[in-house]
Amino acid sequence: MKTCTKCGIEQPLENFYKAAGTKDGRRGDCRSCFAARAAARHAANPEPGRERAKRWQRENPERVRAQREAAKADGRRREQTRRSHLKQKYGMTTEQYDEMLAAQGGGCAICGRPPRPDISLHVDHDHATGAIRGLSCFRCNNALGDFDDDISLLESAVRYLHAHDPVVQEEVALVKARALALVPSEPTLF
Repeated sequence: MKTCTKCGIEQPLENFYKAAGTKDGRRGDCRSCFAARAAARHAANPEPGRERAKRWQRENPERVRAQREAAKADGRRREQTRRSHLKQKYGMTTEQYDEMLAAQGGGCAICGRPPRPDISLHVDHDHATGAIRGLSCFRCNNALGDFDDDISLLESAVRYLHAHDPVVQEEVALVKARALALVPSEPTLF
């Protein structure tokens, strides 16, 4: 048993990381305190950790590839990655995602297509505020992004499609013909 120098709780030696050069061969702070301090340090300045991870990935491409392949093969890992992604990027749980999907009728908020078995719908959000708007399929999500979420551009695209729709063009031609039929061919004098 050993007492943590940070929290003051007496714990089994297994709860302390090994440390060469110490009297008992273990760190003075317990694993929980060490992890809390590391998390606080990372939250205050995440760049050194990110750079260290990127450097390791560049120096170990074969291990990175092997880890990614193992993760693809492991269904639990995939679900764990999905949970982590939703929580970190959007602050939502998979349960909240599933509720949102059910509220949308089980498909894309724009086109209604259901998600593919291998790809879930994207969480559509306002890039300026981070507010979640709904769930959209890959195509609809990309379309919004391509239009920079600009409503006037989207309205312009709708007008363009209407102007070039053969059915609409036929109706416009019919209306023009009827209008011309109402106008006398020779001007009348009053």
